Amino acid sequence: MNMFCFQCQETRYGKGCTAGGACGKSEETANLQDLLVYTLKGIAILEETRVERGGFIGKDLGDFLFASLYMTVTNTNFDPHRFISRIGEALAVTRGLRAALPAGTLPDPLPDMASWDAREEKLILAKSYTVGVLLTRDEDVRSLRETVTYGLKGIGAYAHHAASLGFYDPALARFVVRALAAISREEDVGRLFDLALGTGKAAIEAMELLDRAHRESLGLPEVTDLDIGTRGRPGILVTGHDLRAMRELLEQSTGAGIDVYTHGEMIAAQYYPAFRNFPHMAGNYGNAWWRQESEFASFNGPILVTSNCIVPVAGAYRDRIYTTGVAGYPGIPHITGQLSGGGTDYGALIARARACPPPVPLESGTRTGGFNHLRLAAVAEKMLDLVKRGSIRRFIVIAGCDGRDAERDYYRKVALALPGDAVILTAGCAKYRFYKLDLGEIEGIPRVLEAGQCNDCYSLIAFAARLREMTGLWDINGLPLSFDIAWYDQKAVLVLLALLHLGIRNIRLGPTLPAFLSPRILGAIVERYAVKTIGTPEGDVALMMEGR
Repeated sequence: MNMFCFQCQETRYGKGCTAGGACGKSEETANLQDLLVYTLKGIAILEETRVERGGFIGKDLGDFLFASLYMTVTNTNFDPHRFISRIGEALAVTRGLRAALPAGTLPDPLPDMASWDAREEKLILAKSYTVGVLLTRDEDVRSLRETVTYGLKGIGAYAHHAASLGFYDPALARFVVRALAAISREEDVGRLFDLALGTGKAAIEAMELLDRAHRESLGLPEVTDLDIGTRGRPGILVTGHDLRAMRELLEQSTGAGIDVYTHGEMIAAQYYPAFRNFPHMAGNYGNAWWRQESEFASFNGPILVTSNCIVPVAGAYRDRIYTTGVAGYPGIPHITGQLSGGGTDYGALIARARACPPPVPLESGTRTGGFNHLRLAAVAEKMLDLVKRGSIRRFIVIAGCDGRDAERDYYRKVALALPGDAVILTAGCAKYRFYKLDLGEIEGIPRVLEAGQCNDCYSLIAFAARLREMTGLWDINGLPLSFDIAWYDQKAVLVLLALLHLGIRNIRLGPTLPAFLSPRILGAIVERYAVKTIGTPEGDVALMMEGR
């Protein structure tokens, strides 16, 4: 086979992509992503040895690992030349770490990378075909190694966003180094299983760090009725997750005669006071990432992709889409230029916008969001009182990722089938299946409490912990709370590991279970945590309302 990738929910035939990714990436890109992860493991083995001798993982190296892992998340970067360049940087880091270790202290075994030269692209491409997932023969060991790897990719995403705002946690970097080194060597299934749960613990720490970075940099999110319509001026559409990029673009486009709209997971920017102070901050345009082909075409103005998710670019908007940060796509302009005072220079993007017609309206009206855990905590007593009085019977977490799979309409049907005394907690793009339905409220509490991006699943976890504390329960499973999770990429895998670390049972996961979980490992997870795949909307609603 030419490649092997089974890291996302839409992997081909539910087994693995072997000749181009279902996401649209080429086999060349897929293999280069594997090679980049392989080089990161070599860095980790060397760095772990250095740290054990009394060293400290600095921000430059830590964020290099975070950003490199993030680049390999599904639908983040499709550009093979960017990966070749990044692998070259990783090899340079490797050589520096080897040279810094005293003679006789090099770890064993150490991945053979000393003689690789990223300037020889043919050599790098040839190497990339030799270090893939199937290099691990034992399917249970492979299953757990990949589970940890995908969790680390999620940590890399959240930790990188936090670091870009000045919030760097060396303890997270230390965990990533330790885990990368461990999955390079460890073959004991029990220890690897424990490492996967440890990755879930680190997930909560990474999400908490990013939550704090956003709040301290941009203000506490406000419960907001955001506009989903359009204005009459030209606009720029911003998608992805990088709120720093959003802030820089708003600052530079002030007074330019254009508006800036959010798309997909960037909807979270609508809730922060720092953004709402800009009069040209417009509403949220469109829906989840997989609808880009039609929605980007109708927007008319330039699109800025700040991270995942980007899909294969269509001709209707190819001349007005740009990437920045970890995102990338072959032949698409990648914005890297820096202003003299710091920050990325979006001047060309802004100039392009001014020459474009206004966006074509897709929808109209408003929707409510911004329920950060601190906003939820402020109404927690009221909600518990509603629970005691029987007005709220159950909280249902429908969070995670949306995708193209037709079975994902299940989540819309679940939202519609839930009785009027159920409240939905949501974050991530899975909400687009039901977020715009009119599901009403319960004594002033909206029946859909929307927190923001996928990393804002932390708010739902923190709120659950707050309810457990207020009720005096020792076990979070005693709360009137059920989890019906939609997954697609590796950040959702990380959230799942966080829930398993907390001991949460009876999680429904869909639309399919991960292909990277071997039968034995999946069986162990099901036995310990009662994880299950989704069933029918009506049947699952009945069971969840009964706490099953």
